[in-house]
Amino acid sequence: MRNFLAIVGTNSEKSTNRELLKYMKKHFAKQTNIELAEISELPMFNKPEDMSLPIEVQHLADKIEASDGVIISTPEYDHAAPAALINALNWLSYGIYPFVDKPVMVTGASYGTLGSSRAQAHLRQILDAPELKARVMPSSEYLLSHSLQAFDNQENLVNIDDITRLEGLFQDFLVFVEISKQMNGAHAQNKKEAINFSWESAER
Repeated sequence: MRNFLAIVGTNSEKSTNRELLKYMKKHFAKQTNIELAEISELPMFNKPEDMSLPIEVQHLADKIEASDGVIISTPEYDHAAPAALINALNWLSYGIYPFVDKPVMVTGASYGTLGSSRAQAHLRQILDAPELKARVMPSSEYLLSHSLQAFDNQENLVNIDDITRLEGLFQDFLVFVEISKQMNGAHAQNKKEAINFSWESAER
């Protein structure tokens, strides 16, 4: 059985993105183990000169490394991923590179009609950065709109179409993870390139 880490992409105490990941953990329990990870306790990224990492960051990086894949659920603030999520990714690409070639599924929930579509596009762009090099599942947006009305009192999705779409995309992610495990030929080089990358030298 695969082990996935599900990152709640916000520092908000109450979020329908957390509810979505909790639902996935419960709904797919017979197929995978899904562990939720919070980012609210991570300090503000300050690029320490000695490359020292807060213990919370190292702990999260270790969980990503050990997982078979990562699920990130992001809200949308001003057409972009939240600052707290970007902050986490800044830490997770500073002297550590747990996302290199890691299969990632992007999801998102929002109160409006667009379901965090712009934030998901923004997040994909970040995850493709030279220091991250995540392997994000293509053509797989899961957009949960009107998310305040999407769950019942038992924290289950109520709309059959939402459930069916999520089940289909999750099955695709399981296949994507299996395919990704076979695509290891360039992993060592990809990791080396992430480690050696420098924006200062790239801009010369």
